[in-house]
Amino acid sequence: MPVKDRVSYFYDGDVGSVYYGPNHPMKPHRLCMTNSLVLAYGLHNKMEIYRPHKAYPVELAQFHSVDYVEFLGRITPESQEKYAAELIRYNMGEDCPVFDNLFEFCQIYAGGTIDAAHRLNHGLCDIAINWAGGLHHAKKCEASGFCYVNDLVLGILELLKYHARVLYIDIDIHHGDGVEEAFYLTDRVMTVSFHKFGDYFFPGTGDVKDVGEREGKYYAINVPLKDGIDDANFIRMFRVVIQKVVEVYQPGAIVLQCGADSLAGDRLGCFNLSIDGHSECVKFVKKFNIPLLVTGGGGYTKENVARCWTVETGVLVDTELPNEIPDNDYLKYFKPDCTLKTTSGNHMENLNGKTYLSTIKQQVMENLRRIAHAPSVQMHEVPPDTYIPEFDEDELNPDERMDQHTQDKHIQREEEYYEDDNDNDHDMDDS
Repeated sequence: MPVKDRVSYFYDGDVGSVYYGPNHPMKPHRLCMTNSLVLAYGLHNKMEIYRPHKAYPVELAQFHSVDYVEFLGRITPESQEKYAAELIRYNMGEDCPVFDNLFEFCQIYAGGTIDAAHRLNHGLCDIAINWAGGLHHAKKCEASGFCYVNDLVLGILELLKYHARVLYIDIDIHHGDGVEEAFYLTDRVMTVSFHKFGDYFFPGTGDVKDVGEREGKYYAINVPLKDGIDDANFIRMFRVVIQKVVEVYQPGAIVLQCGADSLAGDRLGCFNLSIDGHSECVKFVKKFNIPLLVTGGGGYTKENVARCWTVETGVLVDTELPNEIPDNDYLKYFKPDCTLKTTSGNHMENLNGKTYLSTIKQQVMENLRRIAHAPSVQMHEVPPDTYIPEFDEDELNPDERMDQHTQDKHIQREEEYYEDDNDNDHDMDDS
């Protein structure tokens, strides 16, 4: 019998209590709903559960500019009128509003992804999950697409301390632009994004012809899709591309962004994926048995987001879940049928013809052939794993699990980055 994967799961209830504002599609409340379902199904008994540390400003500044991090820490709804010029400079306002506890929200979701990477680096788990993370649009010096801090870039930078090559895979309906841009010039990270492209769809990037530059040429892979793609076509494309990518690139670790706005019926989406189809991608990546960091991302019909990420948590702990949703704090959201594998959603016409998909696949495969083999990255001396402001151990709350992963952090890197992209979420009223 193969040894079961050790799975670490990061969650802090405070992350789901923030409110972007009325009529904003991003509802962090979906994270509370997801966690409640995970508990109701008993999945917490098959994982190690951790409360993430709140990422320090100096950690966030490993990717983001110091002035931007400082601004995020300072701005509040009450003070924003005094900072009109800065709000414009940092792209904050309508899509990326200022709300109560904004900076703490960023610290928690980024801390979860950094902690997840740290546990993987030290062999403390095989798979690490942070559904609060995956905010792939944030850029070095600005917010974008509902994203303020790019936790994915920070997690990948952490993984690069121990792994010569990291593979990033994104199945959010929006292009993973922030992550791609951050690593566009390096071969140490390969980014692969499957997304809706065209018709001025946000963020407008991610053409199949965008492949990276300089040392990073051919290490950015984009699979641009049209409205209405279904399970069969999406899964076929995903398996072919990812199988070849793993063979050619031979990553030491994989980061998988599972934005759920690619599901049928999403408020901001236009794909026809079922939860089974979406979770099949997670199942496929898991089979490679490579250290795996899994995050959330977009997803704006929050009951379906919760269903999807719960099913995918089940996949990651090798557990098939009964279709009838057990009693939980948010059962009313799943009525009337209270089932896990919902078929709800306005199914759209599939505009992805065979010829189109075949052409995209050929272009991607041709680009991968140009790599020929895994790049022979010269590993630098592994930087030290710690940077944490002094703290008094006697003052720590013993009920909060602050083991070794809290005592890792930070190192200044000169190598690779840029900035960019975001993530989406939505649902009706929280009422």
